[in-house]
Amino acid sequence: MKRGKIIIAEDDPVLRGIYQKKFSVNGYQIRTAADGEEALEMIENDEPDLLILDINMPVIDGFAVMEKHPKEQRRFPVILLTNFSDKKNQEKGLELGANDFFVKSEMTIRKLLEMVEKLMLAKQYWANGKPN
Repeated sequence: MKRGKIIIAEDDPVLRGIYQKKFSVNGYQIRTAADGEEALEMIENDEPDLLILDINMPVIDGFAVMEKHPKEQRRFPVILLTNFSDKKNQEKGLELGANDFFVKSEMTIRKLLEMVEKLMLAKQYWANGKPN
């Protein structure tokens, strides 16, 4: 059973591979992007159910990707990946509509999977027209 489509935009090929394997094993359809430009093309071609988005990437960074898909116009949640737990990046991410943050140096892949599962459940809940 496929559990949903996820785009993982991460410029580190090792991390990208680890994330892809972890989410594929857990039933998700995964597409990966090495930079923000690739991520934007993928979103335009086939909108994901969820986007895992690194902030610091070449060509176009994660913030610029979010600016092209503002929260009020997109139908998918975004988890921002960052190497930094600094408040400035988190504040900017929140302003741009990030649904959650994954600080790579402080969290496990299991925690990222839990974030994804929580957001996917919430997305299904609201898609079915359930009130709060």
